[in-house]
Amino acid sequence: MTDDAPSSRLRALLPDLTPWRASADFRRLWISGAISTFGSFLTFVALPVQIKELTGSAAAVGAIGAVELVPLLVFGLYGGALADAMDKRKLIVWTEAGQGVLSVALLVNALLPRPVVWPLYVVAALSSALVSVQRPALDSLFPRLVAHEHLPAAAALNSLRWTVGGVAGPALAGVVVAYAGLGWAYGADLLTFFLSVLLILRLAAAPASHEAVKPSLRAIAEGARYAWRRKELLGTYAVDLAAMFLAMPLAVLPFLADELDAAWSLGLMYAAVPAGALVVSLTSGWTSRVDRHGRMVVLSAALWGLAIAAAGVVGNVWLVLLFLAVAGGCDMVSGIFRGAMWNQTIPDELRGRLAGIELLSYSVGPTVGQVRSGGLAALYGVRASVWSGGLLCAGAVGLLALCLPQLMRYDVRTNEHAVRMRDRRAAAQDAVPPAAGAPAQA
Repeated sequence: MTDDAPSSRLRALLPDLTPWRASADFRRLWISGAISTFGSFLTFVALPVQIKELTGSAAAVGAIGAVELVPLLVFGLYGGALADAMDKRKLIVWTEAGQGVLSVALLVNALLPRPVVWPLYVVAALSSALVSVQRPALDSLFPRLVAHEHLPAAAALNSLRWTVGGVAGPALAGVVVAYAGLGWAYGADLLTFFLSVLLILRLAAAPASHEAVKPSLRAIAEGARYAWRRKELLGTYAVDLAAMFLAMPLAVLPFLADELDAAWSLGLMYAAVPAGALVVSLTSGWTSRVDRHGRMVVLSAALWGLAIAAAGVVGNVWLVLLFLAVAGGCDMVSGIFRGAMWNQTIPDELRGRLAGIELLSYSVGPTVGQVRSGGLAALYGVRASVWSGGLLCAGAVGLLALCLPQLMRYDVRTNEHAVRMRDRRAAAQDAVPPAAGAPAQA
């Protein structure tokens, strides 16, 4: 018994692979997402580097967030309504193929004798629109593929997928851009979208729920009213929005690397945040045993801000990388528990529209945050932009926790919405004949 204790503790920390083993479609969607995430991070690094090379302006790099904002606001909410009203697989396939077309445009522009700046902003805006339509469909499809009690494990595995691509993509992109050129980064991204589409085509159809309504402003408003009534959900959106808007430093990392006289570290800086998230994902077994999800969201978001502030204060590049990694780990903890709260309490007929609101909470913040960090860097300096944003984040998260006590009180064991969804999924699963073998849909 004593000899088995260390190995038992280790297994308790490792990710729970039950969703992976139980659902072939979950595996396909996970692998597809890992491939496309890897490619997207190549472009994520290459695009601001190219704008920096062409303009030399921190504000111009931060403007990427400005051109991405309107498509996020418009198509995020409408994409959620679409996800509730149509086959989710078809929606995912077409938007993934559209992203591949945009990669072709970036590749062609990079290969021109004199690349042009304006197409980079156009592609960024169109890509934002496609992602805004696709993500609600993806986020609302995952809960259909796994059993209700396995949703926290599925959220952790999805986080692991993102972090693996987030670590490998930026690290490789820094090398590829420096030694092979931007064209190779955009070309590799194109290949990943092609492979991803092939995998998604093998998924089973995912038609709309029988209770779904047609996409309309009324349908979007219905989802918004539901979110407003659920103050614990509203708290998760607000906390993440504040954290990403105030403390997302990615737009100024190329300039921070230059200021530290460590241009070689740019790829590592981009990779540090997902590297920290990867460590948390690989040891995420403990998350399934936590019931007070709201408290974990608040605590980890505040620690994210403090870690970003520390990265802006220190002057040693290795310490900067360390604090960025710590911040990434904290952000992953917040993401796992936000995802668990969303997936375990939202009805299937509203899941797409709520996923659209979720998209705004975790995408608009970083998008506008790029404008904030780039603008402050131009006015007051790069490091001041980073540390001030981190401190403001920690303060804002604390204030939101005081204003939304329902978030701090949330307990998955007793929350009425979690209990209702758990009973609903159990009843639906009991109604499925044993031969069906697949998790029941809510």
